Amino acid sequence: MKVNVGTTDRLIRIIAGVALIAGAATGYIGMWGYIGIIPILTGTLRICPAYLPFGISTCKKD
Repeated sequence: MKVNVGTTDRLIRIIAGVALIAGAATGYIGMWGYIGIIPILTGTLRICPAYLPFGISTCKKD
């Protein structure tokens, strides 16, 4: 698959995912915070399935 998550988008996703999981682990936001694994995975793999149908890419153009 072609990568479609740029550097800034990647950083934001990973930070938000870690924050959600930390909030869930401390009991601050409940079990829904573990959904943060999704932005961590999409940021790490640099592929966002939600971007594919719309042709969105936050990567810099060559």
